[in-house]
Amino acid sequence: MIDFIVVGGGLSGMLVARELSLGGARVTLLERGDLGKEASWAGGGILSPLYPWRYLDAVTALSRWSQRHFPQFAEELAEETGLDPEWLPSGLLMPEAGEISAALQWAQRWDVALERLPGDRLVDLEPELVSSSDEEGIWLPEVAQVRNPRLLKALARSLEVRGVVTKTHTEVQGLIEHGDQVEGVRTRDEDLFATGVVVTAGAWTAEVLGSLAGSDWQIAPVRGQMLLFHADPGLVRHIVLKGGHYLVPRRDGRVLAGSTLEYVGFDKSTTHQAHDELHAAALALIPKLADCPVEQQWAGLRPGSPQGIPLIGQHPQRRGLYINAGHFRNGVVTGPASARLLGDLIFSRPPCVDPAPYWR
Repeated sequence: MIDFIVVGGGLSGMLVARELSLGGARVTLLERGDLGKEASWAGGGILSPLYPWRYLDAVTALSRWSQRHFPQFAEELAEETGLDPEWLPSGLLMPEAGEISAALQWAQRWDVALERLPGDRLVDLEPELVSSSDEEGIWLPEVAQVRNPRLLKALARSLEVRGVVTKTHTEVQGLIEHGDQVEGVRTRDEDLFATGVVVTAGAWTAEVLGSLAGSDWQIAPVRGQMLLFHADPGLVRHIVLKGGHYLVPRRDGRVLAGSTLEYVGFDKSTTHQAHDELHAAALALIPKLADCPVEQQWAGLRPGSPQGIPLIGQHPQRRGLYINAGHFRNGVVTGPASARLLGDLIFSRPPCVDPAPYWR
């Protein structure tokens, strides 16, 4: 007998499956494609919301919990699987004077390490950055990153080690209900029954849940496009963010440039317009990237949600149905906390953060 079926094999789904397994549950995870190949793979792996002071407390609470626990989590995954997710405390540099006041107030309120820097200090930290001596900026030294494709591989291996059954290329076509109890899911090939069903289907969550109980799930795809520069290690030293565009230096020197924000439905195609926008924004920050070839351009579909606040918890009208979805642009940094919170609710443990804001 299966205890829990997890629908969706992205980062959220794998984290939830692992959390439930750690709690002693027998878990089967279903994924419509390949594990971790949608938005989880496509993002930049920054372990912080962009401009975190612009978000509501519900997002910050999840982010702060995850940030505190990510180093140990990454270490445990590496030891368990032999795969290093490359957690790297590279810091976040923002040459944006207009954000300083809000950033300082937010940092004091949440006890976050944050410094106000003059222009010469910005260039000391990032020598190839375009900056003037009278320009001020923000430095968050504790912001880290992970290489999300490697994190996903490590998680997939962890599930295998822990005995979680994973079924890829298995699309859920509907929920099996008896009265107000959800008893399982229906796929093209079989019906699967379990004590509980957890929907973690990212941008496809509303499609999986349908019009259940007349709910408007308000989770919809938002396309984001990225570029990857082949650069030498050290050209870009820290995560750099300005004007909504960012650069993320990987350990091997490659530099991610992101990202767009496009409401185009389930279209994952890349565009010349996005290439030119991202390329120009990257060179405006670090001109020497002009000498570095673009290795790849790709797109992912984020699970957009109102104000970026995910749904986490049990459906109020359906026993046995749980949801963890709608993390929008912050799925990597909020993922561990979200999975822990859902596990806390399922296993009746004290919640890691107040669960009240995550159901609407």
